[in-house]
Amino acid sequence: MNLRWHVLTFVLALAAVHLPAIAATRTCGAPQVTDDGWRTEPDPHRAGFDADLLCDAVQTFAQGLSNRHSLLVERHGMLVVDAYRTGSDRSTYSLWASKTAFDKETLHDVRSITKSVVAMLWGIAEGTRAVPPADTPILDLLPELADLRGSGRERITVEHMLCMRSGLDWDESGGYSRWGNDERGLLWRGDRARHVMEKPLSHSPGTLFNYNGGLTAILGIALEARTGANLQDYARHVLLEPLGIRNWEWVTDLRGRARAYTGLRLRPRDLARLRRVMMDGGRWQNRQVVPEVWVRTLLARCSDKEEIGHHWWHGNVFVRGKEVTWHGALGNGGQRLFIVPSLDMVVVMTAGAYNDASIGRAQLHLLLQVVAATMEHAGKLADGAVSSTAAAESVEVPLIETRATLQSIATEDGGVRTYVHLKLVPQARRPFTTARFRVRDASLLTGLQKGASVKFRAERMEGENALTSIRAVAPCVRFQPCD
Repeated sequence: MNLRWHVLTFVLALAAVHLPAIAATRTCGAPQVTDDGWRTEPDPHRAGFDADLLCDAVQTFAQGLSNRHSLLVERHGMLVVDAYRTGSDRSTYSLWASKTAFDKETLHDVRSITKSVVAMLWGIAEGTRAVPPADTPILDLLPELADLRGSGRERITVEHMLCMRSGLDWDESGGYSRWGNDERGLLWRGDRARHVMEKPLSHSPGTLFNYNGGLTAILGIALEARTGANLQDYARHVLLEPLGIRNWEWVTDLRGRARAYTGLRLRPRDLARLRRVMMDGGRWQNRQVVPEVWVRTLLARCSDKEEIGHHWWHGNVFVRGKEVTWHGALGNGGQRLFIVPSLDMVVVMTAGAYNDASIGRAQLHLLLQVVAATMEHAGKLADGAVSSTAAAESVEVPLIETRATLQSIATEDGGVRTYVHLKLVPQARRPFTTARFRVRDASLLTGLQKGASVKFRAERMEGENALTSIRAVAPCVRFQPCD
């Protein structure tokens, strides 16, 4: 017994000696100093962060179950977090994933972030008058498709393409594993533009958002025709090399053509360069790379009721009741480039959770943790003496905002009362037992049509459920989370 007691005492004492050392080894993503042009700030406090809260966010990245690969935080032009981990990954041509030890030099698929880059290229080309203004009908740039005029398609403009409001019937849900995915045809068809444009019109152009990678493919085709260069060479000359981006790839389709809708592979550090350019009005190191007016266009919503802009996205997180707005480029699998203008901050994330809607929610939660770690918001945590972990988890989107599909709009009592019927999406937050809601302000429904994907808030009023807000949002396809 005495021997056991002495052994137990020794083990506990040894553990007590080594516990502080173990705690001290907690890595917090301090950026490495390299010669790639990035300034670094190893002290989070000097960059405007609560160091402990920011480290908590890095630990969420490093230890969480989500298949994340990188997390970068850049603020005021300096890298503050530059963290990587090993995870499974696969290309769009791979049937199986393989383990990869990611680091600052590893190229990563950015998937549909490629679309946002193509939109930047279009603006550069418009600035040099290589392409016409955005109100130009797209068929004017595709003379080989003249036979498609007269069917309503002649009203589809470049603006409609950028806002994904072409009206064309297109479905790419379910990833490439679904045979009916319209985007699959872009990989092998000889005439990609016809494959897209000959789809029937299901809505009048400009009226309804529908996610469509084929529209970006056509913009890439038009860029090549108008600039006289293939997409890779044009991107290298006018955007990537001016930003100092030299290590990159652009994956081609089965015919060797650049995939404008999903093909780019970049280092996360170089993704951050693209975000800083957008943050600084198109400038990089005192050089105007993207026209400033075009940056404003890209970051503007196509509609007040939608989260999509001109191939760029918009959203918000709520830190203890305070709304913080972000702009973003999003890619399937958890690829995220977030701009937070109010904090002069850029957050880059890469991951390998392809066709998994849950990664969208996980990445938004991680963004929320980073935002909550800034001194502008961390100071609010002292009010209730909330721990750093609890503080991050307590930040939620506003109560009873739910995703749904607008099924119908009806009036009753001789037109005095208006009601909507909403179909709640699977796994949506369900604060109500019914999907029928009274609309007390008919202006809330302006621009909404049957079949639209929406997010709404409602409350119990006078014995019935009443809408307080409703807005159109992107449908739940590919990387867009159904939150």
